[in-house]
Amino acid sequence: MGFLCTHIKQYVYYVQKKEKSSLLIKLIKSKEIKSALVFTRTKRGANKVVIDLQQAGIGAEPIHANKSQSARERALNDFKLKRIKVLVATDIASRGIDVNAIEYVFNFDLPEVPETYIHRIGRTGRAGLSGISISFCAEEEKHLLEQIIKHIKLKPEVVI
Repeated sequence: MGFLCTHIKQYVYYVQKKEKSSLLIKLIKSKEIKSALVFTRTKRGANKVVIDLQQAGIGAEPIHANKSQSARERALNDFKLKRIKVLVATDIASRGIDVNAIEYVFNFDLPEVPETYIHRIGRTGRAGLSGISISFCAEEEKHLLEQIIKHIKLKPEVVI
């Protein structure tokens, strides 16, 4: 657990489900984020987040199992080369994401399995660099956050 504590700052925002996209857009713009990995629970959710980000003028691409291998590789390459600022992934598709210097990991949807949280946030803070993990927690996800806190034995800082 020390790795999580020393390299990755963890925050949680309590937010209504319908407000998650607007909060994500606001944070990406206000913090001038250069690279972010956003995790959603579903492929459909990933596609919707990408559309919302693109409509807000933020370069983003989805990476999930419904995308062809070439489309996933292209999105990952565009992300590595900083042609896009945000990669939106499901947990299954994220296993192939090996990118250094990802500033932020967003848990747009909290994972249903606490161990998955560790894998998600571990995508930042690599190679001794610091990273930031921001989780959005809707009312119906509070039990998932409680399970994560119990598993990692650390409570993320509550922002709102």
